[in-house]
Amino acid sequence: MQNKHLEHPEDSVLSGDLNVLNWFTANGNISAKIDGSPAIVWGTNPATNLFFVGTKSVFNKKLIKINQSHEDIDRNHTGQVATILHHCFDNLPRSVTIYQGDFIGFGGSDNYNPNTIRYFFQDTVSEEIIIAPHTYYIADKDLRDAIAFPLEFNLESDPNVLFVKPNVYIEDGRDDIIERCNFARQISTICEYPETTRQIARIKKHLNACIKHDIELDDLTLEAIAHDNDCDVNMLRLWKLVQSIKMDMFNYIEADDTLECYIEEERCDHEGYVLYNDYGAYKIVNREGFSRANFNLGVQSA
Repeated sequence: MQNKHLEHPEDSVLSGDLNVLNWFTANGNISAKIDGSPAIVWGTNPATNLFFVGTKSVFNKKLIKINQSHEDIDRNHTGQVATILHHCFDNLPRSVTIYQGDFIGFGGSDNYNPNTIRYFFQDTVSEEIIIAPHTYYIADKDLRDAIAFPLEFNLESDPNVLFVKPNVYIEDGRDDIIERCNFARQISTICEYPETTRQIARIKKHLNACIKHDIELDDLTLEAIAHDNDCDVNMLRLWKLVQSIKMDMFNYIEADDTLECYIEEERCDHEGYVLYNDYGAYKIVNREGFSRANFNLGVQSA
């Protein structure tokens, strides 16, 4: 399947799924989340054996938008997205493998603000386009059946495209994380979980609203959310504990790259990180920092 929306670790426990507690302590592959837009997919279409570019709409079940020519781009897309795809079609290397990455910008500058974060490069980018690749796919006959894998190697840049993929490291031996996960397992035994996906979605919406509007998620707030959503407050306390475990993970992560990141005038870290291991893939994002800034800047733009 395509690279779907990654979940926050704490949100996964709202359904009673405690798999994330194993994920926290298992070794795996970690990568930086680059805050680009739009998502670009490119490679060889297994159905036609022709090179294509597109957005995530190449994976649509019905309204499929696979662009194997400039004419296809003009028919399927408009505005800035079409302009970006025309440049990607001209400049991305013809590869048999199917890749996905985020578009950062066109060459000619040393700083780019594709979304919430502004990135500063050490030198002016001379390449035509900048892409941050993160996923590759294996597809037999149809893109709709493509299977996604995390990109664990670097793509080689050329005069036409600069591929940006920071090297990220995570330390082993996270003993304090192990202890806190064990405590979370104990807490989980006294929790009652929602019975429907609709109720889970409503609880997530309420929690997100608190984060975006800078409302402290203390015990009083959690009790109010539990009352408004007719759910167990202990489950919300477990959510809060797992969120704090996630934040502790930042102490073990180091990105070795030359990109400087800013939100407005303030220096910041990357949008977050994605850790893949035998227990799945989740994103490690400071929701109180990046997610709130993302929301507030969107409001200002609107």
